[in-house]
Amino acid sequence: MATNQDKVRYSDEELQEFKELIEAKIEQAKESYERLTDTIKVDESNPTFKMMEEGASTLQKEESSRHAQRQLDFIRKLQAALVRIENKTYGVCRITGQLIPKERLRAVPHATLSIEGKEIEARNKKKG
Repeated sequence: MATNQDKVRYSDEELQEFKELIEAKIEQAKESYERLTDTIKVDESNPTFKMMEEGASTLQKEESSRHAQRQLDFIRKLQAALVRIENKTYGVCRITGQLIPKERLRAVPHATLSIEGKEIEARNKKKG
């Protein structure tokens, strides 16, 4: 049986498993994004807000906006992972060229680096 070190890419069946996982995560992220954007919208028809309430409301909206942006970035990364699945390059570390372990991909389905690849990238950033 081939190990991850011997394989060049994940099988079509394995890619399908990851695709289903990623599609489910995209749906969850989109729902979360919609909830966050709903909290950002203000009821401008009610002009009776007091100054303190407006300040607290503004802070909450800014926080929700930051969370919404992170969700949008997450969705984009997941969508890019789906493209890699279609190209059959999903799960291949962009630095080492080896397969990223399934456990890592299940935890971080949009990962493009293995742990080893992340360590190499971190060392290179420290040098440069």
